[in-house]
Order: sequence, then structure tokens, then C-alpha cells
Amino acid sequence: MAQERNWSQNHVFAAARIHRPASIDEARHLIAAAPKIHAVGSRHSFNGIADSGGEMIDLGAIDPDFVIDRDAMTVTFGANTQYGPLCATLQSHGYALHNTASLPHITVIGAVATGTHGSGDANGTLSTAVAGLELIAPNGDLVAVRRGEADFDGAVVALGALGIVTRLTLDILPSFDLRQDAFVDLPWETALAEFDAISSAAYSFSMLTKWTSPSVDRLWLKTVVVDGEPREVSAAGFGATSVATPFVAGGLEDSAALVTTFGGIPGPWSERLPHFRPDGPPGPTAQVQSEYMLPRPQAGAALSALREIGDSIDPHLIASEVRTMAADRLWLSPAYGRDTVAIHFTWEMKPAEVAAITQQIEDLLLPLGGRPHWGKIIHADAGRLAPLYPRLPDFRALAARYDPDGKFRNAFLDRHVFG
Repeated sequence: MAQERNWSQNHVFAAARIHRPASIDEARHLIAAAPKIHAVGSRHSFNGIADSGGEMIDLGAIDPDFVIDRDAMTVTFGANTQYGPLCATLQSHGYALHNTASLPHITVIGAVATGTHGSGDANGTLSTAVAGLELIAPNGDLVAVRRGEADFDGAVVALGALGIVTRLTLDILPSFDLRQDAFVDLPWETALAEFDAISSAAYSFSMLTKWTSPSVDRLWLKTVVVDGEPREVSAAGFGATSVATPFVAGGLEDSAALVTTFGGIPGPWSERLPHFRPDGPPGPTAQVQSEYMLPRPQAGAALSALREIGDSIDPHLIASEVRTMAADRLWLSPAYGRDTVAIHFTWEMKPAEVAAITQQIEDLLLPLGGRPHWGKIIHADAGRLAPLYPRLPDFRALAARYDPDGKFRNAFLDRHVFG
């Protein structure tokens, strides 16, 4: 096999072969016959979580076969489906998801399996929408796991360690409209002192900035439109200034044409919750990312600590984004057991420099309870991560039961999960 890489080109897959079956039955036979195998999707992880010391399998050629259950208020579909087609399908039938990824280009199962989150104080991670899943076990059997069953809370954010997920069932809502408003120059003093008020001012919230900036560069608020009338959104009380365009500072102006519609113009959730449009690229490929999810009470300390080393961060940074999410019960979720603040970093493609500064950031944030995003740069090994995940021993036992011979294990899982 020619060398294959992830989306950003920073990881070369070690797998000897990638299979692209045309049916679930073909996938079952391939998985049963493979000594080592792991699933790969949109390749938007920035580490080797989707890699394998043996073979990989890509289910993207299989028809998603969307099934909407109006009585149960769920949608079931092929797990390798990207958010863009899923959201468009739901919106065309009058339904919605409670939250989406920033990028409509990524696969739903990749987002679910790594605990990817979206934003909103009252919104759970994307994984919390899962009502059930179907996976292929090491012997090729199909196994279904449903909400309420004993294994469910461990099987959703599972990093591909239990089997190859073929179908997902998600909770859905009636469709709704949102507006997006952008603000600039939010004073840092206000951002820290009034963080709870600011983050709760909209259905979904983001602060985007560099750390040496004298104020928070940008504040994005996504607000639900009620009874056809957009509620007036103002951050003037926080000292920020309203602007018509999402990017006016921070080096991302070239991406303005790629993002969804701002300026307070109402539109369907499917065209406002994601940051980026599905018909364009998900930003420049010459980037890598890291992210840490902290217990909400530690947000102020984390933001302040990062500002203190901003001179080291910003020379290699494209942008940082701060978002929020509600607590959940999923064992390896970054929001397990606690309301959470996520601090995201998009870096220039400078491997040595980024490795050094992300190690420094990790050393700052892990003692505050920061959980690294499973799909992004991680330095800490399983021993250092274990105290952050109270149910990690239970997850290891679950993985040993589902995959006793380690068919789905890989170097990433061995280093960061199983130790």
C-alpha cells in the first residue's frame, strides 16, 4: 500500500492495507479474517487513533440508509456518514440534532467515538445523542447496544476499541432556527469575571482568540429564533462590539467565505450550528490541533495560566477557541461527571515547536483536571491519564470482554488507554 495519511498530513498510517467494503456482510468477513484491524473515517484525527498495526477498514462506500422513527424521535444510519449529509437529511424532513460538530465534513462515528462536543452550557457532547449502536465483533458477529443496557455508557465513547461500529441511532428534535452574531474586543477582565453569564447568553457560544491579545478577539453567539422572530442579541453589556463578519482579527480572515452565515440572519440549525460550510474545505490542511476539557470551576484558572505563557503559545498558533458542554455519564467522555469548558488550539504545521508548547500546556492543564481530546495531540500516557477518568478500569474490563485478543487495539490505545 502506498503511504496514506490523515487529513492534515501529520500522521502516516502504519497499516499494511485499507479495505473499503461495499456491504456490511463483506465488512463482517474482512473483520473476522483479520488478525489486527481498526476503522478509519474522515481522517480528521491528528494522531494515530484510527491506525492499526495490521489492516484498516473504511465503511464510507456503504449506503447510509437513513431511517427516521417519528414515534421514537430517532434517526438510524450508517455510522461512517458525515455530519453534512445527516444534517441535510434531517432538516429536509423537519428534524434536528441537539448539537453538531464545528465541521460538517467529519464522520458521525468518529466524533462520537472520540467525545467530540460542539458547544452550549446546556448541550451534552455529540455522543450524548446516541440512543443505540451496532458494531461488528472480532468474530464478525453483529452486536447491538442500546441506551439503558449495562454496557452502553462504556460503549459509546469507545475509541474503536470494542469493535467496528456500523450503524448509529441518535435522538432527534423538531427542526429549529438559529442566528449567529459576532462580537470583537471582549475585555479579558470581563471574560474571566463574567464567564458564566457570557457562556449562557446563547444556545451555543464560542470565544476565539490569541493569548497575548489585549482583549478576547472574537465572541460568537448562536441564538434560537423563537416564533419566527430573532431575539435581539447584544454583548454590549459585556463591553464587546458587534460586527457583521465572523473574522476581523486573528489571522483567519481568509476563512471567512468558508464559514456559515453570520450577521444575525436567521436560518436552519443545520446551517448555523456548524462553523464551516459543507461545500468547502474544513480550513487549511497545514494545521494540527490540541484541546483540553476542564471542569467548569477551573476555567478561570486555566485561562489565566494560558495567558501567562501567551508569548510562547502565539508565535505558532492559528487560533484558540473556548466552548462549553454539559456533564454526561459516558465513561471516556471528556465531560464525564462534570460540566466542562473546552480550550482548543489550532496550530501551524511546525512539529518541533508545537510538540514543545503542547507539552507545556498539557503540564499546566492536566493538574487542573484537563482531559485531552482523544483525537488530537496527546503527550500523557495511560498512567497519567488514568486519574482523570474514574471509569477507565471499567472500560478496560469492557474492552477485554468485547475484544479479548486485542484485534482492535493499536499503538495509540496501548499507550494512552491500556498502558
